[in-house]
Amino acid sequence: MKRLVPGLFATFLLTQAGVASAASSSEGYLPFLQRPFVPAQAALQVEQHAYPETKPLQTGTFDIQHYPTYDEVQYWLEKWAKQYPGLVELYSAGKSLEGREIWQITITNKKSGKPTEKPAMWVGANRHSGEVTTRVAALHFAQTLLTKYGKDPEITRLLDSGTFYVRPVENPDGSELYLNTIQTNRSTNRPFDNDGDGVMDDDPAEDLDSDGYSRQIRQYVGTGKGNYIKDPSDSSGRLMKQVGEGNGDFRVLSEGIDNDGDGKFNEDGIGGLDLHRNYPENWRPMTEETGMGWTQGGAGEYPLSEPEMRSVVLFLLDNPNISVVETMDTSVPMHLRPPSTSKSEESMFPEDLKYYRHFDKKGQELSGYPWAGDVYYTYSTRNGGTEGTPLFGHSPDWGYFQYGTIWYGDELWGKQEYVEDYNGDGKKDELDQLWMNDHLQGVKGKLFQNWKAIEHPQLGKVEVGGWNPKFWNQNAPAGPMLQKAVEKQTGFNLELAKSLPTLAVKDTSVKKNADGTSTINVTVANEGFLPDALKQAWLVKIVRKGTAAIDLSEGLTLSDENAKPTLDAGFFGGALDEEERVKTFSWTVKGSGKATVTIRSTRGGTVTVDVPIHN
Repeated sequence: MKRLVPGLFATFLLTQAGVASAASSSEGYLPFLQRPFVPAQAALQVEQHAYPETKPLQTGTFDIQHYPTYDEVQYWLEKWAKQYPGLVELYSAGKSLEGREIWQITITNKKSGKPTEKPAMWVGANRHSGEVTTRVAALHFAQTLLTKYGKDPEITRLLDSGTFYVRPVENPDGSELYLNTIQTNRSTNRPFDNDGDGVMDDDPAEDLDSDGYSRQIRQYVGTGKGNYIKDPSDSSGRLMKQVGEGNGDFRVLSEGIDNDGDGKFNEDGIGGLDLHRNYPENWRPMTEETGMGWTQGGAGEYPLSEPEMRSVVLFLLDNPNISVVETMDTSVPMHLRPPSTSKSEESMFPEDLKYYRHFDKKGQELSGYPWAGDVYYTYSTRNGGTEGTPLFGHSPDWGYFQYGTIWYGDELWGKQEYVEDYNGDGKKDELDQLWMNDHLQGVKGKLFQNWKAIEHPQLGKVEVGGWNPKFWNQNAPAGPMLQKAVEKQTGFNLELAKSLPTLAVKDTSVKKNADGTSTINVTVANEGFLPDALKQAWLVKIVRKGTAAIDLSEGLTLSDENAKPTLDAGFFGGALDEEERVKTFSWTVKGSGKATVTIRSTRGGTVTVDVPIHN
């Protein structure tokens, strides 16, 4: 079992990895810890920092008030696999770019059937490096299923009849960089030339005041020479207000140094590709020659060029029994779903859309998120806009249009949810956030760092300070706010879990016929909320029609030698469908013995019943 120790990050150096055209090439790629020494960038050490937010409340006790590192995530997955051997299977679903195992667990009652013969849900998290709230939510979802099995009747039913795949960290390389260094990277660590100067990763962030964060620099440049002023509404002089070039007396920059001499700060940090623009559906290149086509920043060299996303898609294609997917991000907050390049009504089957809209509404009821809906229109217009904005190579679109599932890419954390009108001015804004930083127990002093004067090696006298970029702007502060954010999302994830299509035998009967034969009737119902196949799933043939098959013991034969032992079961409707949710299958047999009837559905599960036949 290969394990890369986070502490080694302190020792490595950034590399001049080639020109922009090779940015996405994996040929000859060396992991971070093995990159060659490049004298021109020898001073650009990546600073390590041990954040208290990554420490558990009590070692060896699970909690959702801190951010577990890769090693701790692995610890809990291994522990649960040993503690619940009848429910948990732990395995590596692939390797990251830098060689880390991508751990995943399958949760189901192993005694009640094979995982692939049950309706299933897949939960993924931490695809974007810095969105670490999601890894806590994925672990909490798994822990809830395991600890409540045998105690909570609904959870027990879920694990007896269904399968749940949980991948807490989709991007282990990037997220370990985020949790163990000052970098606030977004996605993969693959070297990339973000600023187009022919050198990759040559201007990362620095921590100039050694507080563990790269925040902001404010520099007084004189009246009319800047684009910021001190916000007049803040008597403390901490908040800055953007007023346009030539209207201010300050410049506000990212905390760091202009390492490559282009006049910009931290514009070419580590990596730059976006794993969430690397899916095959509606993928677009980062550049194209005509100037007329759509492009997508961060998309990668080609669809699924990145091993982390390739492992997700290949696993799902190998397990078509999955009806529901939740793969989480931060920080809007919003229940976010397809489509990403059109309005819902323009490209989705109405029969499928009504299920999505049901979950939109239910999600908001459970989580209190202010928004729910599609990526293209609802997300783009949530703050009052009128035009949709496309995203390409986006997972919800692949999840619905090619994989035919209910697929949510929920945005878990939004700091605005946790802000009240503390100063009584009728608004919830940064002034209230400052009040929280100054007075609120548990987060006091953690949200905003007051400006501190330093001597910048290039700019001279400046001040550094501002909001916490990791555990406020992008993720919840460790503690009760993190717990609340996670519990809200787990409530919705459990609602999705409970919606899985689930076939069950409702009745069997044997009718004796005048000619001495017997007619067997087996009635099967979909007891789940969802149909066993969305319309889109059938359109793209990710699922097969169900079958009902009879197997006869010695002493029994079909009365008609031309009769088929296997019947077409079609699809079973869900709670919002007009189609059949209940179906009866019949065979006429002669003789005596035992008939075994098996109904198989790609996403509704496999059910079997024995029917005795007596003369």
